[in-house]
Amino acid sequence: MVKRYANLALVYAVIAMIFGVFYREFTKFSHFSGRTNLSFIHTHYFLLGMFFFLALMLAEKVFSFSDKNTGKLLAVYQAGLNITSIGFLLRGLAQVWGTELTSGMDASISGIAGIGHILTGICLVLLLLKIRKKAY
Repeated sequence: MVKRYANLALVYAVIAMIFGVFYREFTKFSHFSGRTNLSFIHTHYFLLGMFFFLALMLAEKVFSFSDKNTGKLLAVYQAGLNITSIGFLLRGLAQVWGTELTSGMDASISGIAGIGHILTGICLVLLLLKIRKKAY
């Protein structure tokens, strides 16, 4: 599992860098100088992707907390992280393009990001409880 966590950290580091470059170049190409939610994709993938899996790698080496259910939990965690990023991407593209969103569309995009955050948060807490259980 240590190697799996290291590989996932690498994947999310690359994704974070891609979205960082996308944010910078897309806003520059679009002549947009304001704040946009596109910048959050970069930081979310670095922190909740790369750093999170690096921390899991270290925790696995120390506590050997992974079991047969850990993979399912991590799949839901990653789904939540990616759903959150889709919400940020949709909101950010609308901001850069100056698209007026209907109240329904605005709520839908917020709901997408919210569902992603909920999934990520629940899985984060469950993983921390799993690690704590092995630590004692």
